[in-house]
Amino acid sequence: MSATMQPSRATRRITSFDEAIAAYNSGEREELLEPLGSALRSGVHDPRLWNLQGLILRELGRHEEALKSLRRAAEMAPTSARIAHALARTLYEAGLPSLEAYGQALKLARDDTEVLAGMTSAFVAAGEADTAIAGLEKILTRAPHWIEGHVLLTKLRWAQGEREQFARSFDAATSAMPQLFHLWREWIIAVQHAEQWDEVLRIIAKGRAAIGEQPLFAVNEAIVHAERGDAFEQVDAMFAPFADLQDGTIQVRRVRHYLRWGRPEQADAIIGKWIERPEAFMFWPYASLTWRMMGDRHWEWLEGDERFVGVYDISDRLPPLDALAETLRRLHTLSGQPLEQSLRGGTQTDGDIFTHIDPVLVQLREAIRETVAEHASKLPPREEGHPLLGPPREPIRFSGAWSVRLQSGGYHANHVHPAGWISSALYIVLPPDLGQSEAGYLTLGEPKAPTFNLDIPPFRTIEPKPGRLALFPSYMWHGTRPFGEGERMTVAFDVAIPGGGRQGSGGDA
Repeated sequence: MSATMQPSRATRRITSFDEAIAAYNSGEREELLEPLGSALRSGVHDPRLWNLQGLILRELGRHEEALKSLRRAAEMAPTSARIAHALARTLYEAGLPSLEAYGQALKLARDDTEVLAGMTSAFVAAGEADTAIAGLEKILTRAPHWIEGHVLLTKLRWAQGEREQFARSFDAATSAMPQLFHLWREWIIAVQHAEQWDEVLRIIAKGRAAIGEQPLFAVNEAIVHAERGDAFEQVDAMFAPFADLQDGTIQVRRVRHYLRWGRPEQADAIIGKWIERPEAFMFWPYASLTWRMMGDRHWEWLEGDERFVGVYDISDRLPPLDALAETLRRLHTLSGQPLEQSLRGGTQTDGDIFTHIDPVLVQLREAIRETVAEHASKLPPREEGHPLLGPPREPIRFSGAWSVRLQSGGYHANHVHPAGWISSALYIVLPPDLGQSEAGYLTLGEPKAPTFNLDIPPFRTIEPKPGRLALFPSYMWHGTRPFGEGERMTVAFDVAIPGGGRQGSGGDA
């Protein structure tokens, strides 16, 4: 059949799973729902079709509908591990109890690491983080090669308050399996997040003794000395072998090194090579700092337009703030701060709260979506090459959403969100001393401290108020001033880049 005689997607009929999965794998999603539904209504009895319908609905954020399809699939195929896992994962994402469903999936696929990781998240959601930790410890004694398991355990131990030995499972695993290179890599990354620089050097020394010199060890040794602010000449010599390495993460570290020592021209030479590449999102935050240090007005093109930042009071669109606060408090099931995030002195919810089907959170999400759409419509015209203005303005989709609950003295260290297009802060509960010496204020344009030790002030501060939503480019440095007594609860999210691009959630840099 010629291309002009192919049936349109709108009129396509699905008669078998093979046909449906081929369309799915070719990139069809929402347009596949109608023919898939017609096939199921016509009496095609294949649990895989019900499962596929559920997966598509889940991908589209329609979790409540997805669960109906996935439950039907599970009833028809109770021994399918894949279907059981899909149901468990969707229950978790919807904010519903999922431990029992994960238990069923685990019976059918006892060694499936994705199921094990999902069950860990389900325990955390149920307020049983210590049970999750104990389970991971037991699994890793018999499967020390499971790298993601070590990462999960490390993050959970940190969030539950461990500091000195939170990454000890890596120590045991590398002793037993020293040739497993990625164990060393993830161990180093975890301890770097904790900024325990002497411990990173100990790990590197252990690694060299076990498997010899590796670029991983040399470059991370340079990073440690750079982040500690050690002598410029020493660090520069350590970075020199990697000057031409085509690795954005390493080149960003070199940029940070030069900025730390007040050498923006050298930083700019690196940045100029990367802002035309796919990794540009890693460099834009440092481009702004570099240009401001150089007195280059080009920074205003990147961050200076007042329309880039929006402040919206949306209490009238939100659920009652007291009810919203209570809903969010129930989701704060960990006792401390995440390992790799910016908050200091508080907790953060696990997972994506915008996939929950709780009516309170659905109203919250849709009120925010409406406001973000309004903000995007007010931005200056599209401009090729600009990280904020380049993408189209719709559809508005989220790459992650979470709540932060800070206690007395809490704050956010200055950071950026490399996974997003537009980032945010929505204020739900505020402490009583707000407004005194900018306590709790949001700052924009101030670089990370104290590591940088750069005397670059914020170019804008925003006063928090209950029901106030602040929107700003994800690459813009932002943080908060500490406050005194009380509770400060916010919702934050990243808007995904319309038309594709980076995905992720809740990431700081």
